[in-house]
Amino acid sequence: GFFRKRKTSNLEAYVNWFNRLSFLVATEICMPVKKKHRARIIEFFIDVAQECFNIGNFNSLMAIITGMNMSPVARLKKTWNKVNTDKFEILEHQMDPSSNFSNYRTALRGATQRSETAHSSQEKIVIPFFSLLIKDIYFLNEGCANRLPNGHINFEKLWELAKQVSEFLVWRQVICPFDRDRRILQYLVTTPVFTEDELHLASYESEGPENNMEKDSRRSLRSSLLHRENRS
Repeated sequence: GFFRKRKTSNLEAYVNWFNRLSFLVATEICMPVKKKHRARIIEFFIDVAQECFNIGNFNSLMAIITGMNMSPVARLKKTWNKVNTDKFEILEHQMDPSSNFSNYRTALRGATQRSETAHSSQEKIVIPFFSLLIKDIYFLNEGCANRLPNGHINFEKLWELAKQVSEFLVWRQVICPFDRDRRILQYLVTTPVFTEDELHLASYESEGPENNMEKDSRRSLRSSLLHRENRS
């Protein structure tokens, strides 16, 4: 039990970080009362996402896009109307899941090639979209037999697995060239984030329900949160 837990703790940390960043982005957007402040925060996170793409941090890029596409954020139409979304649409296109993330895979290949010939540490950074990397490795391992129908070892599968893992190990060895900013780190790690229900409520507070379904949703969310508060 202990060793298995230890082996997966790094994987869990990646997944937890992705989820936290998504919810942090959504929380920061839904919190401000004023529309112009929400729009400014959306624009800020679009710039952050762009910078993630530029340096090859695809994991955080996808987390930010995920946060901005959460329904409590996506429904804020009046807010989005104040935002120039050109950059965001390009980034979304890069991380589009269609054709098995073909756009992302092309961008990842480009970042990998840049990393291999890079002279500066900054150009060496490649942080893949982690959930997809794990999924690829899992399906490669589970979906392909270790032996071919003729009984021979499936070297192609083993070669592909080795390639993916060794590539990741190379990326992992890159030393981060950026200075650690304690305040930013503390903000990222300790800032309270809303739950999904709280996000929806905050979203409705920012821009009221547009239809009966949203009105019902707000009503039930309010009563369930009230019920939870009374119990605690």
